[in-house]
Amino acid sequence: MSRVFPVEKYDKGFLLKLLRDMVLVRRVEEKAGQMYGLQKIGGFCHLYIGQEAVATGSVAAIDLTKDYVLTTYRDHGHALVCGMDPGVLMAELFGKITGCARGKGGSMHLFDVENHMYGGHGIVGSHIPLATGVALKIKYKEEDGVVLCYFGDGAIHQGAFHESLNMAKIWNLPIVYICENNQYGMGTNYERVSAVHEFYIMSNSYGIPGKQVDGMNVLEVYEETKKAVKQAREEGLPSFLEIKTYRYRGHSMSDPAKYRTREELDEYRQQDPILLLKNEMVEKNIITEEDYKKIDDECKAIATQAVEFAENSQEPGLETLYEDVLA
Repeated sequence: MSRVFPVEKYDKGFLLKLLRDMVLVRRVEEKAGQMYGLQKIGGFCHLYIGQEAVATGSVAAIDLTKDYVLTTYRDHGHALVCGMDPGVLMAELFGKITGCARGKGGSMHLFDVENHMYGGHGIVGSHIPLATGVALKIKYKEEDGVVLCYFGDGAIHQGAFHESLNMAKIWNLPIVYICENNQYGMGTNYERVSAVHEFYIMSNSYGIPGKQVDGMNVLEVYEETKKAVKQAREEGLPSFLEIKTYRYRGHSMSDPAKYRTREELDEYRQQDPILLLKNEMVEKNIITEEDYKKIDDECKAIATQAVEFAENSQEPGLETLYEDVLA
């Protein structure tokens, strides 16, 4: 697939931040996978490798001093691009007291109040009504915020998705629903379980505009999210983006991903969102290969330091067992 990146029309600093954010997510995720293999991380762990352009491009289109992000259990990438400290993230994966949820949430429940990243939710589709509620709060209090609500293709058939879109349109809420269609709900291709293969048209049932976006093109993700955010902020209208992407690893760390061919995986590796942006920036003389290597080396070092921080952090004390329990 041929993709055109009009990189020359963007500020160099902006492009560098997009590139660095994607590389940081990739290197931290690779390190998390390595630590899981060493049994330093337990429980479920869903990596974001391959999908970096979605969170990076869309979060670049919002203002986290007044906007909000809610997402699924595949949440490491969103947390990082929202500004979570990689060490704090890794400590949470390790179950340490210095983690963002004090070691109680783990991989699927990252949370960062200061950066308006409201999870990380483990039950498929469960957070879509929560995100809709945050948008209702914004409207009720006459704030200037917008909500980005991310979910996978597996959540499309949950009743919560349809009920939320219906209410968002009735109340005209400032929310952008983002389906990260990585083409597999756990181990099944989405086309085998959906009567409708073009998910973006589903929102038309509720009078909400939908659009399909190339999720391997970080600049396309940015531009389309920016339009949707502008509509939400200025007109108070919801919208729906189906962002077509691809995960290079299994559904979770325990998934060998034998349901797809090596040829399919190799084809999508040729569309790596990091390399697509990097190569275009090199071709247009915005950066050099040496510049990219420096960014990559820096991000690898940050990932290594994150593991060191997690390993050196304390385990939660027994007395914390009943803290933060609301009922």
